[in-house]
Amino acid sequence: MYLARMNYREVEEYLKTNDTIIIPVGSIENHGLHMPLGTDIMIPDKIAQLLDEKSDIVIAPTVNYGATEDLAGFAGTISIGTEGLIMVLRSICDHLYRHGFRHFMILNGHGGNTAAIQTVGIHLYRKGAYLANLNWWLMAGQINPEWAGGHGGGEETAGIMAVDPGLIKTEYLNLPEGIRNDLGDDLPYGAWTNILYKGVSVTVPREVKDITDNGWLVHSFKGDVPTRATPKWGREMLEAVADYIADFGNHFRKTTLPDRIV
Repeated sequence: MYLARMNYREVEEYLKTNDTIIIPVGSIENHGLHMPLGTDIMIPDKIAQLLDEKSDIVIAPTVNYGATEDLAGFAGTISIGTEGLIMVLRSICDHLYRHGFRHFMILNGHGGNTAAIQTVGIHLYRKGAYLANLNWWLMAGQINPEWAGGHGGGEETAGIMAVDPGLIKTEYLNLPEGIRNDLGDDLPYGAWTNILYKGVSVTVPREVKDITDNGWLVHSFKGDVPTRATPKWGREMLEAVADYIADFGNHFRKTTLPDRIV
């Protein structure tokens, strides 16, 4: 059930037996030349669509903007930052809490959103509610290790193929990551915004545009190249993630709430 399609009396009836809600959260950001900027929106939306067929948990409208400062150098990327996302999610959840929702499930499409989601989760916990953060791409790799992947690699490319194969620009699939050791060869690139020194990974926050002109990064997921993606893989993967979330939701909704209202 989609919240946006319900009237307030239907919501009141729902809350008599169920206080759980799913909130998809995405981001609009570069994923390489072969993928659309809305990848982190479209995949959670597709999973939500599949969930709607498998579960009676209410699905809230998607939050389309996230915290993606490190990708802001690529044209079209929009970031509201961690602080902005905290404000948006806290406001949404506080209003839902006011109406009676107590079990919140965030269907997250972007790793950079995690800090904000964690902060809002603690905020809700202190009000006597729970928030579960469901990072679809991590869950997929745990359900089936062959699906695990990085930013713009085979995993996400397959996910978009499940949404609409026509969104993948196949002429760019074979482009390399094009990684540069932007801090010098003595401090080579490690993964995402990490560099390596004497085999130890050190995070140096900076914009990804300094590291690569393409923008898909799977360096820490060896072999997760976009060319390995197929629509069949994407469909099976998103279906499996939706099945898992539907099953998880049935157990999560039954948990006893924390006695911590402040």
